Amino acid sequence: MTSSLPSADLVDMLRDSRRRTLALVAGLTPEQLIGPRLDIVNPLLWEIGHVAWFHEHFILRHLDERPLFLADADALYDSSAVAHDRRWQLPLPSLDGTLDYMAKIEQALIARLKSEHAGPEESYLYQLTSFHEDMHDEAFVYSRQTLAYPEPGLPDRARPADAEAGPWPGDVEVPGGTWRLGSAPNAGFVFDNEKWVHPVVLQPFRIARAPVTNAEFAAFIEEGGYRERRFWSDEGWRWRESADAQAPVYWRRADDGRWAVRRFARIEPLAPHQPVIHVNWYEADAWCRWAGRRLATEAEWEAAAAGPHAAKTKFPWGDEPAMRRHANLDGFALGPVDVAACAAGDSAWGCRQMIGNVWEWTASRFVPFPGFSADIYRDYSEPWFGTRKVLRGGAWATRARMITSAYRNFFTPERRDIFAGFRTVAL
Repeated sequence: MTSSLPSADLVDMLRDSRRRTLALVAGLTPEQLIGPRLDIVNPLLWEIGHVAWFHEHFILRHLDERPLFLADADALYDSSAVAHDRRWQLPLPSLDGTLDYMAKIEQALIARLKSEHAGPEESYLYQLTSFHEDMHDEAFVYSRQTLAYPEPGLPDRARPADAEAGPWPGDVEVPGGTWRLGSAPNAGFVFDNEKWVHPVVLQPFRIARAPVTNAEFAAFIEEGGYRERRFWSDEGWRWRESADAQAPVYWRRADDGRWAVRRFARIEPLAPHQPVIHVNWYEADAWCRWAGRRLATEAEWEAAAAGPHAAKTKFPWGDEPAMRRHANLDGFALGPVDVAACAAGDSAWGCRQMIGNVWEWTASRFVPFPGFSADIYRDYSEPWFGTRKVLRGGAWATRARMITSAYRNFFTPERRDIFAGFRTVAL
């Protein structure tokens, strides 16, 4: 269980998450807040109500047994009970009504923290619900990208000073040995799928210093990578044919024949040294086959990020909280930066950007670790074991306060809307 935290810190986190949520839906029309019915997005009006309901359900009702602030809130916003396709048909409150519901819950959450330090259970639940909102905030960003909405107007926007630092080629050697994969009981807040740390024997391996870049992925396309069956797994080739994929989903050929990319509602030249983004696991696997490489297992990825073995750290650069010099996080850059940027965030082995910029697909299926048990939010991990691939490291839109070298993200292998790229290992 998480240790007791200052109530002021929990309130600051709660308020910051809510400011980000509101900024991400600001300026959208009523029609845009509902949007088209797609498998990979939610109606944004539904989703902001859901994040408020989540706070209410797991704190106000669980700890205080308070009545609902909105009589039909469970029927509207319980994601475990309301099927995805039904969310466009619900009698949702207006935007003003939804914002009022959110504000009342936020006020109640703040008012109930009366002591200087919250108790362990309170501290855990306030972090859980704020992190849950942070995850949805990242989903709001990639939903705006999917739907070609204008880029969000986030405060404190700034790109790192070395954002155009160029490529960062080459591999580093990571020695073999026994790696302690996962999180320890004394690690502070952990998500249930990180439980618990356990030994994994690794052979020595060589891993890329940086993720695969746009220029490197473009070479795969130009050499027929999407046309050559031999580069694809059976499942991957079936996906490629059904999707008629010829390039990453937002890439376009400009009039001069060069590659361009859609970023939110605008088309811009493809930045050659930024990591390729919005590629799915099948595309990453095909590139590896073409290049004579492979994806890292999640144990290899974590060892390269947080090693050496005798001194496992919370982040690649150590245990100091993430700063802008370490990683491209928090959405401030509103997109990726070159793979050579953020040198201060290098791991002990010399890998760069293992936190931030793009999520990185791994070779591993999302399965429980030994000793796993579901936490209070039972639907967070357990229903998805065995059906998804693990991603590690966070992306440019991920909030710095929730990402660590141990954090496990997970998506089905066909998803291209998420902020995912990949890093490779030598065969």
